[in-house]
Amino acid sequence: MIWRIVFFVVVTIPLMLAIVLCQSIVLALKLKNWNFFPRLAHKLVCFNLGIKVIQIGKPASDKPTLLVSNHISWLDIPAIGSIVPISYVAKSEVGRWPIVGFLANLQKTIFVDRQKKTDTGRVAHEMGERMSDGRAVVLFAEGTSDIGLHVLPFRSALVGSTQAAMKNDHVSEMYIQPMVIAYTHLNGLPISAAERSKIAWIGDMGIEDNIGDILRVGTKSTTVMFGEPIAIARDDDRKMITKNAEEKVREMLVAINRQTPLPPAHLG
Repeated sequence: MIWRIVFFVVVTIPLMLAIVLCQSIVLALKLKNWNFFPRLAHKLVCFNLGIKVIQIGKPASDKPTLLVSNHISWLDIPAIGSIVPISYVAKSEVGRWPIVGFLANLQKTIFVDRQKKTDTGRVAHEMGERMSDGRAVVLFAEGTSDIGLHVLPFRSALVGSTQAAMKNDHVSEMYIQPMVIAYTHLNGLPISAAERSKIAWIGDMGIEDNIGDILRVGTKSTTVMFGEPIAIARDDDRKMITKNAEEKVREMLVAINRQTPLPPAHLG
C-alpha cells in the first residue's frame, strides 16, 4: 500500500497534470482524437491501483452504440476507460469525487441529477447526440452498484436515448451492446465473497474507506466482456429492449464468475 501511495504522489499526480493540460488543448481545438489522453490517464490509474484488465470481445466500432453494463465499483470507470474510447453516464455526485470525478470529466461523462425527474430528458437527448455522432456511450443501467455476483434490474428510462438519437435524419441505425465487468481474482487467486466487499461500492460507503480497502487488497484481475450488438428500430419497445440487454449481461456475468464458456456469438 505504501509504494502505491508514493507512486501516486511522485509519478501519477505530475503525469495527470500534464495529461490535463494536453487534454484541455485537445478539447479547446476540438480535435478528433480527444480520447487518447483520457485512456492514457485510465491506464495510469489502473497500474497505480493494481487493476489488470482482461478484454473479451470488442465494442462495436463506427456504429452509434449504447453500451449497457452492470456496475460494481468506481474502479469500473478506469478499467473500462483504459481499453475503449467511450463516454459514461453517471450520477452528478461522481463529478465531485476526488480522482474519480477527475477521470469522469476527462472522459466527457454525461452527468444526471437524480433529484430532478426532468433531468432524464436532457440526459437522454445528450446521449442521443453523442451516439448519433458515432461515439459510444456507457450506461450503468442498474442505476446503482452491486457486489458483483448478481445483475440488478435495469432501468429503461435512459435506454430510450437510442430512439432519441434515431430522430436525427442522418441516423439510420442504432445499436445496444451488452457489456459486463467482473472482478475475478486478487493476487492471482479467485476472489472470495468477503474480498468482493472490499472492492464493490455498496450502500452509503464513504469513498475514503473504499479507496483504503482497494489499496490494501493487491492486484485485481478484472474481466470486461462485450456481447453481440443488438440493432434497434425506431418503434421497438423500450422496456423490452432493456430487458433483453439485462438478460444478456446477466448471462455473461454468470459465465465469467463460474468460468463457463458462452456460445461463440457472444464473444464479438
